[in-house]
Amino acid sequence: MRSYAQYCSVARALDVVGDRWTLLIIRELLLRGACRFTDLKNGLPGVATNLLSGRLKELEEFGLVARRDAPPPVATTLYELTDDGLALEPVVKALGLWGLRYMNIEKPDDAFQAHWLGYAVASYTTDTDPTGPPAVIQLVASDQEAVVELRDGQITTRVGRADKPDLVIDGPPRAVLGLVNGGLDLKQARALGLSTHGRRTLLRRIQPHSATQVTGAGVHA
Repeated sequence: MRSYAQYCSVARALDVVGDRWTLLIIRELLLRGACRFTDLKNGLPGVATNLLSGRLKELEEFGLVARRDAPPPVATTLYELTDDGLALEPVVKALGLWGLRYMNIEKPDDAFQAHWLGYAVASYTTDTDPTGPPAVIQLVASDQEAVVELRDGQITTRVGRADKPDLVIDGPPRAVLGLVNGGLDLKQARALGLSTHGRRTLLRRIQPHSATQVTGAGVHA
């Protein structure tokens, strides 16, 4: 086992989850729940099959991931987080919030998936009109689709397409994420290629958490 050999809880934690891809595997299992090896690999563009297998084996040995057999007709092995693995959720969420400050740059070869966008919206924004009527916003970024639902003061998201959205936001990932997370205003997002259709007033209902100040250059707590 690789180790920093330091009697420090930070070092101990990094001994377990500090290797490349490990926290992203945790991220996928947090977002997807129990899933197949192929689902994990599809959610981790760029990871080698043997490396993913090795990381999963290590996480099993550390007690963060467990395997179970799905019943027919699925009849395949599923990977899921244990209680110790689930305890990493606030860590992953905090890292994502801290990382928003670096999302002002979108590289040409960056992979992007809709459930990552949905997670960012659900985790880092709030409904400023909790007593307002239910509303549905369709997000489209690089042909990836996510649905944002505002209801009873809660923001929930899912991958896919809404039947009759109240607002459609379509554009490059940087523009869509920047707009809904407050890093860009509508004019700046449109300059990056974003378009909107429907009730643009709904944009005022989605705002960053009060503890977070978002600017065009990034996010600052």
